[in-house]
Amino acid sequence: MKIKNHRLEGIRFIESPNQDHRPLLEDLDLIVIHCISLPPGQFGTEGIIELFTNRLDPEEHPYYQGIASLKVSSHLVIRRDGEIIQFVPFDRRAFHAGISSYQGREACNDFSIGIELEGTDDRGYEAIQYDQLNLVIDALMTTYPTLSRSRMAGHQEIAPLRKTDPGPFFEWHRIDRGDG
Repeated sequence: MKIKNHRLEGIRFIESPNQDHRPLLEDLDLIVIHCISLPPGQFGTEGIIELFTNRLDPEEHPYYQGIASLKVSSHLVIRRDGEIIQFVPFDRRAFHAGISSYQGREACNDFSIGIELEGTDDRGYEAIQYDQLNLVIDALMTTYPTLSRSRMAGHQEIAPLRKTDPGPFFEWHRIDRGDG
């Protein structure tokens, strides 16, 4: 897996409007792992794509009524079948972390890459998702020397009062975080 012009080669790219200029690419030093499924608990739908491209129909599902107006995105989504979709180039700021802080540093979107796994925080993830995530992490670290395995966090770690993902079923030991 390789990155060229801040995009993974050979994967589907669907540009999200929910991005902007990253303050300093040199500050990029954190990978944030999230999870999402839309509607909640349903996999393989177009809901995530529709949310990240501001096309979510609030009439399609009752849950969508509360989130259809959100302007959110992540850099990547890794679906249950291992498909990777990129929404934001890595040199741009995706709107994935919200109000957040990591090791005393505020506004994590400024200095992080957001990776969503299709899933829920109350269910396990697929082996192929871990395989793909590891390949993505390797490509990111090869391309961006400011990233390190010791600087990966779950959304719940950077926004503990608001978020619980990727949840207790995410197997961190399957991702080498450089901590043991």
